[in-house]
Amino acid sequence: MSNGTDLPQESALRTVISLDAMGGDRGPAAVVAGLVDSARRDAALDFVLHGDEAMLKPLLAPHGDLAPRITLRHAPRVVTMEDKPSQVMRHGEGTSMWSCIDSVKQGEARVAVSCGNTGALMAVSMIRLRKLPGVNRPAIACLWPSRNPGGFNVMLDVGADIKAEPEDLLQYATMGAAYARNGLDLKRPRVGLLNVGTEEHKGRAELKIAHDRMLAAQDAAGFDFVGFVEGGDIPSARVDVIVTDGFTGNIALKTGEGTAKLVSDFVRQVFTGGVIAKFAALLVLKSLRAMGERVDPRRVNGGVFLGLNGTVVKSHGSADATGVSAAIRLAAQLARSGFNDRLAARLASAEAAGQDATEQKSGEKQ
Repeated sequence: MSNGTDLPQESALRTVISLDAMGGDRGPAAVVAGLVDSARRDAALDFVLHGDEAMLKPLLAPHGDLAPRITLRHAPRVVTMEDKPSQVMRHGEGTSMWSCIDSVKQGEARVAVSCGNTGALMAVSMIRLRKLPGVNRPAIACLWPSRNPGGFNVMLDVGADIKAEPEDLLQYATMGAAYARNGLDLKRPRVGLLNVGTEEHKGRAELKIAHDRMLAAQDAAGFDFVGFVEGGDIPSARVDVIVTDGFTGNIALKTGEGTAKLVSDFVRQVFTGGVIAKFAALLVLKSLRAMGERVDPRRVNGGVFLGLNGTVVKSHGSADATGVSAAIRLAAQLARSGFNDRLAARLASAEAAGQDATEQKSGEKQ
């Protein structure tokens, strides 16, 4: 295992992931276990692991065969879930999170993965990586279980910023479509704008402006705009990408997670309520397991920060080894697709098309 600055050199056949080992609810043991699982599944992955050497070396010791693929970068401090983003922005140097993002900034790694404080991670990412040209507000995109053949839809923003102007929503649409192309392998994703109804006259003024801009920009941005969609369409097969502001998106995400847990608890209660119920559970055990695997959030663990000069994957704070491994796989897939370079090009084209549409409509009204 290398230590310090000796990093495994990335070739055309290898992908380096920068991994924050500290800050998650389950501690560095879960992160190292996820790293080991990912490394054994994918022989072309190398890692820069950031955290306290005294804690990480014993966890890595049983996996000596992976040592040539892991660079341990000592970072003595940890960003906790209670730390305010503003504090981390000013005093974050020396933390594992800061060091993790810096590896991407310096070109040592292609993607950063962290289970830490979401607000702090976004703040550090914006400071160190900066925004892509023309991007006003970065967004966090998540995968949502759906009826589509691939099993998931993309939704953004889910919490990076509670505000969103029409130009921001157009950028979210472009970024979400790029994510769907590279993360879900969809050649031309269908994009919908979340609203209180599907009729064009409904919703706030900024949503109507964003609607027109997305309609005009869809060809340049490489997506099909289906118009307004409602909350019930989020898991549907009508759309691949759902665009909304971070306030609405985060509430929808947390509501969905809470509802899924409630349903899971109800099912568990039904099948453990007595001898007959337990016997019935045995008869449908295979189907229950298949359903559980399909909606298991650990399989798609990882919100992606979009709109930055670098790719950052935010793993759930409570992620176990399975969840961390899923986040690493997503990071590797995005890195190998050249996702961020393609995204920058799409954003430039979509912005020009959307602005032309706004100017044309304004001229028609004069």
